[in-house]
Amino acid sequence: MIWFEELQTRKKLSRIYVAYETTFPEDERRDEDQFLALLDNPDSFIYALKNDETHVGYVILWKLENCHYLEHFEVFEEFRNLKLGSQILTELKDKFGDIVLESEPSHLDEMAERRINFYLRNGFSIISEDYIQPSYGPGKNSMNLFILSNFAVDNVKEIETELHSKVYQF
Repeated sequence: MIWFEELQTRKKLSRIYVAYETTFPEDERRDEDQFLALLDNPDSFIYALKNDETHVGYVILWKLENCHYLEHFEVFEEFRNLKLGSQILTELKDKFGDIVLESEPSHLDEMAERRINFYLRNGFSIISEDYIQPSYGPGKNSMNLFILSNFAVDNVKEIETELHSKVYQF
C-alpha cells in the first residue's frame, strides 16, 4: 500500500534532493537553496512515497486556488516498472482531488512520449500544448511544456497565471 509522509525537515530531504538533482535536467529543477525553501512555503508540500515501509519515491505538490499542482513526481529507479506510478497517481487523486501537472511535449523524444502516455492512461488529459514554463532562475531556460489535468478545466489561462505567480514567482 502506498502512503505519503510529509517531510518538514531538511534532514529528511537528503536522499530526495540527490535523486531530484540526478533525475531532472537543470532547466527543469530548482537549485538546492530554492528546493530547501519549499519547506518554508505554506503552499508547497514534499512527500516521501512509501510502499509499506520502503521509500519508493517522492512528490512535490502545491496548493492552488482550486486544485493541486504536481510539480515533481519520481519513483526511484529501482522501483520503476512495478506499476507503483499508477498506484501513486490513484492515491494522489484520492487524497488531493483535482490535479494539474506539466510534462514535456510527446514529440520531444521517446521518453517524453512514454511519460505523456502514462499520464493519459492514468486519467489525465492534455489541456494546453502552448504553455511556457518560466525559468527556475539565472542561467536556466524557460521551457515549452504541456499542461495536463485529471478534471475538466474551465480556464487554462487562470491556472497558468497562478502557476507563474505562486510556483515560479514570475
